Amino acid sequence: MTQPTDKDTDTYFICATPRTGSSLLLGLLDSSGVAGHPQAYFRAPDEVAWAERWGIPHTSQHALDYGEFVRAALRAGRTGNGVFGAKLMWGTHAELAGRLAALHPELAGDELRLLEREFGRQVRFVHVRRDDTLAQAVSWLRAEQTGVWFVGGRGEISGGGGQVAGERPHFDRDAITRVMRTIEEHNAGWERWFEAYGIQPYRIRYEDLSADPSAVTYGVLDHLGLGLSPALPAGQQLTPSHHRQAGRLNEEWIARYRLPPLVRRAPDSLS
Repeated sequence: MTQPTDKDTDTYFICATPRTGSSLLLGLLDSSGVAGHPQAYFRAPDEVAWAERWGIPHTSQHALDYGEFVRAALRAGRTGNGVFGAKLMWGTHAELAGRLAALHPELAGDELRLLEREFGRQVRFVHVRRDDTLAQAVSWLRAEQTGVWFVGGRGEISGGGGQVAGERPHFDRDAITRVMRTIEEHNAGWERWFEAYGIQPYRIRYEDLSADPSAVTYGVLDHLGLGLSPALPAGQQLTPSHHRQAGRLNEEWIARYRLPPLVRRAPDSLS
């Protein structure tokens, strides 16, 4: 594996859509000791909660000093080697760029330069996506319904913004179709964004990450030019902090969605 140098990576962003294993990857990278403490620091709905954790004052209308917010995120998200990591979902990148443009109006409209101005010249991007968009949509819908987006973790602020926290999961064909379309739109959006800025991200498939989390994580570390922390005992494995949530209910919904139209009309007991 490539040994770290001062110029390899200042910051990296995990670019994803929900239910692609991005949280699993964040925990594994965090456990390496050399890849920052990546979190979804820049979701607008979580801004005040992060600010309160970091002791940043804000008004009753949730206004705060965004420059101070970013500096606090950098302090929280860096490891001793100076590397910072964070996750950006599609849409979050635009929210972040809009807030940064207020700090650097001369760069407004150029999201990549805004990121480099605030996070360092050596900014890398890792793109995580899932081949099986039906399975992704089922997982996404179930998380929306229950409000449970992950189990475990390393101090995340929120569960991801579930619409009706605590609702019993129930099959909804139209909603699954809607989420699949959203996934396709978000994936296409990321591809357009990478192309517009001439970015060649390091690409990860959920299916590979699920099959061999450590191997995929080592691949990311290698891409970033990072070695394992010398503080880790010899032979220590990368440690996931999130637990797998997919199970029999997900499989039932996937099978039910794929039923031919005539079979769909038959009564069944699947919830």
